[in-house]
Amino acid sequence: MALHQHSDRPWRVRVDDGEGTPRGAGVLLDDRHVLTCAHVVRYAGGAPGDAGSPVRISSVACRPEWVRTARVVPGTWVHDRDTQRGDVALLVLDEPVGCGTRTTLWKAPVSGGTVRMYGFPQDAPFGMGVEARLAGSGHRQGEWILLNRVDQGGPWIEPGYSGAGAVAGDGEFEGRVIGIVVADYVNESARAAWMLPTETILTYLPRIEEFTGGDRSDELGASRGELPGDVLGDPLRLALTQELTRLLDSDWCGTVAVGTGGTAAVGDSWLVRLVRTADPAARAGVTDAELTGAPGDTVLRLGSIDAAYDARGKSARDLSDYLAGRFGLPGGTPAEVRRQLLHRRPPACLVVGGVDRARDPADLLREPLGQLAARARSRGIRLVLGFEGAPPAGLAYDVLLDPEPLPGGAVRDVDADEVGTLLDQLAARERAAFALQREWGARFFGAPRLPLLATPRLRVRLAVARATEPDPELTAIHDQAGDARAALARYEHDLRRMITTYRDLGALLELHRVRSARYFGDEDRRLAERHAPAARALQTEPIDLRAAGKLVRHYIDEVGRRFEERGHDG
Repeated sequence: MALHQHSDRPWRVRVDDGEGTPRGAGVLLDDRHVLTCAHVVRYAGGAPGDAGSPVRISSVACRPEWVRTARVVPGTWVHDRDTQRGDVALLVLDEPVGCGTRTTLWKAPVSGGTVRMYGFPQDAPFGMGVEARLAGSGHRQGEWILLNRVDQGGPWIEPGYSGAGAVAGDGEFEGRVIGIVVADYVNESARAAWMLPTETILTYLPRIEEFTGGDRSDELGASRGELPGDVLGDPLRLALTQELTRLLDSDWCGTVAVGTGGTAAVGDSWLVRLVRTADPAARAGVTDAELTGAPGDTVLRLGSIDAAYDARGKSARDLSDYLAGRFGLPGGTPAEVRRQLLHRRPPACLVVGGVDRARDPADLLREPLGQLAARARSRGIRLVLGFEGAPPAGLAYDVLLDPEPLPGGAVRDVDADEVGTLLDQLAARERAAFALQREWGARFFGAPRLPLLATPRLRVRLAVARATEPDPELTAIHDQAGDARAALARYEHDLRRMITTYRDLGALLELHRVRSARYFGDEDRRLAERHAPAARALQTEPIDLRAAGKLVRHYIDEVGRRFEERGHDG
């Protein structure tokens, strides 16, 4: 008897119709079960209602190869052909195979990274691999993750790839199956495809729980899987939701401190709802009408939040263990997990609610949250920290979303439309300052700190004030907008002065290098020994402009001294 052998990834199988024609791909979970797409089963003639016709499953990674017939497990064929929903099926083989394979589908973040798929296009019945980049959903409804082409000149997903396992191509989950291909799109030169992540598949097929691993993206709130009802019915909660959506759906990064309020009027249900609009598992239980009919800027892109955790009653170790499991990190102490998360690529988007109701809030903020909050912007991380009370003094954050009214002084006659225009201007100024900071802020030692993003909170308070106009808080909003604009002006002035100094030093250094090379040659040792550290100081970030300036002046002085010697000798 020939020895049973496996090539790479023995879970790869082909789904054929009764005549042996390839119709798609599948994932062999164990010796009896195959996961694939419902539409692949239909094309192969084995959909429920077709008199229980079997399909054929062929191995592509086993030696010797094997072929088995298979049927849909009752209650596991899920497909809505009118929407981008479901499209999964679980098959049971009529006879087991002797592979001994046990495949794990991983619950992994799907906000970025690459995946590889191995499918069976018409001209390659033995299979062909392709690579794609995860690109979110690209629309407000549905539950499919968009796949963008990486190699424009290479093969691409086409009919025959549906049902193929999507294997993470990089990051901590590299080499692990994190979903299956469900569709392809071809329109002349435009090509795209979609995959269904493990968490969504599990929602439709709870019986495959034993074949899954990793932690869920949403551990926020008590209920599971559904959007909290009617939490956007008042201006305050609606405005809070819209402002946080704008932040998380943009290229902004940093830490948001959210004062959810401990009252029944606000609570944290709006934050739970927002997180679940991005949750691949919750999307399976939410109708398209609920998403498309929601107010503008209250629905996040699918998969845009990588992890959400309810810290109430939990310890720092509980949170770090969850983060390690969710992101596939090596784990360790809270400090070690924090360091691992800071170096993760792509940067994470993380929501932690009930921080001040943790088992030991001070310990939780010390590690890992305090250090994450302080370094989130510089690392490209988006971190949302929810507090039932006020955020503690000393916490580093870049945006404060506090539902409480602004403290006011003297009341003036201020119009709400006038304040709205002022906030639009402030938002544009803040976007420009953020772009300036991203380009230059981390390059200099001692660079000024970007002021807090003031517009989100002020827009929240303006929304409330409009609902009860005339409102004396309009004056406070107007005045704080003016203060924020003045702080931005100071920041831009100070940073641009550093940029000008840096450019001037670089120009001076190059001018005198060219001048000295013309008369003394590039090989002059004494000048080279002065030039090298000056050039290095202007290239090594963070750049210490004071120290670099001294080295540049030392080089210029040496050039000047050499010219004096030349003139004296002449």
